[in-house]
Amino acid sequence: MARIDYLREQLARAERLAKAILDQKTAERLQTFAAECRGELQVLSRRTAA
Repeated sequence: MARIDYLREQLARAERLAKAILDQKTAERLQTFAAECRGELQVLSRRTAA
């Protein structure tokens, strides 16, 4: 699996879990992780487009 595909899956999974989970601290950590994945995905997307 390519890194971009992995990040997309992790991003989607983290966002889904963050919406469904009741523990606020865990939801915040998942949202932070999703943001990190989104940032890395943007960097990798720019590299492959160039």
